[in-house]
Amino acid sequence: MNSFRAFLKRKDIVFSIKRYGIDALGAMAQGLFCSLLIGTIIRTIGAQSGISLLTDIGTYAMAVSGPAMAVAIGYALKAPQMVLFSLAAVGWAANAEGGAGGPLAVLLIAIVAGEFGKAVSKETKVDLLVTPAVTILIGVALAKLIAPPIGSAASAFGLMIDQATKLQPFWMGICVSVLVGIALTLPISSAAICSVLQLTGLAGGAAVAGCCAQMVGFAVMSFRENRWGGLVSQGIGTSMLQMPNIIRNPRIWIPPILCSAITGPIATCLFHLEMNGAPINSGMGTCGLCGQIGVLTGWVAPGAEAAARGAVAITPAVFDWMGLILVSFVLPAVLCPVFAALCRILGWIQDGDMKLA
Repeated sequence: MNSFRAFLKRKDIVFSIKRYGIDALGAMAQGLFCSLLIGTIIRTIGAQSGISLLTDIGTYAMAVSGPAMAVAIGYALKAPQMVLFSLAAVGWAANAEGGAGGPLAVLLIAIVAGEFGKAVSKETKVDLLVTPAVTILIGVALAKLIAPPIGSAASAFGLMIDQATKLQPFWMGICVSVLVGIALTLPISSAAICSVLQLTGLAGGAAVAGCCAQMVGFAVMSFRENRWGGLVSQGIGTSMLQMPNIIRNPRIWIPPILCSAITGPIATCLFHLEMNGAPINSGMGTCGLCGQIGVLTGWVAPGAEAAARGAVAITPAVFDWMGLILVSFVLPAVLCPVFAALCRILGWIQDGDMKLA
C-alpha cells in the first residue's frame, strides 16, 4: 500500500474533490469558452452581418470543443506533454459519442484517460508509443462504452429542469437562480455546470439572473471599498474574487443571494426571459457580457440544444430588452446595496468586509 501511495505521489495523481471538481471542471469551462462559446459568438456575428468568413471561423472553433475541453482538463491534471496531446483525440470521441451531454462525458472520460496516461508516462523505453496508446485506447474505448448513456442521463436531467421550470416558473426560478449564482461565486465553474446540464430556455434565463445578481451585486455594494477597479473586476470579471471575504464573514453573501431569489422568478414569471444560446452562457452572468450575448444569440439563432427543445428565432420586442437589462444590471445594482445597507444596520456587515486584496 505504501509503495502504491508513493507511486501516485510520484505521478502527481491526486484523488480529491479539488483536483477533479474544481481544477478540472474550471479548466474544462475555459476550454469550452475558447472553442464553443467564442465560436458561437463569431458565427452569429458572421451570420447576422453576412460575412461568410466569420461564419466559417466560428464553425471551425465550435467543431473543436471536445478536444479543447479535454486538453484543458489534462492541463489542470498536470499531465505530461504526451498525455496532454493525446487527450485531443479522447475529447473529440467523448464529445461526439456523448451527444447533448458531451461536456459531462468529456469531463469524466478525460480525467480517467489522463490519469492512466500519467501512470504509464516515462515508465518504459518505448514511451513514445506506450503513453499515447494507453491514453487514447482507454479514453476512446470509454467514450464508445459510457459516453452515450452519460449523454442521455445529462440531457434527461437538463430536460427535467427545463420542464420543471416551465411548470413551476416561480419556485424553480428561485432555485435555479440562487444555486447557479452561488456556484458562480464558489471556486467551481457555474459555466461548466450549465453546459453539462444543458441549461437553456427559462431555466437558462433564471441561471443568468442568478449569476448577474452575484457579479453586479458584489461589484456595486462593495464600491465604497473597491471603487472603479473593483466594479470592473467583479462586474464583468468574476464575483469569485470575494470568496476570501466570504470565508471571513459569510454574511456578506446574504444580499446577492436574496437578490438572486428575487430576480430569478422575475426573469421566469414576468419577463419570460429565455437563454437559448450555448448553454455555457447560462452560467456566465455578466462575465464579458457572455450571459447577455447568449440571450441575444438565442433570440436571433437558437443553439442546437435549445432548438431541440422547441426554441425558435424571435424578433425581440421592447419588453424583452427591458427584461434583459433590468434582470442583468438594474435590479442587482439597486437591490444588493439596499440589502447590504440593512445588513450594515444589523451589524452583520462592517466597513472593509468586502475589500479585495
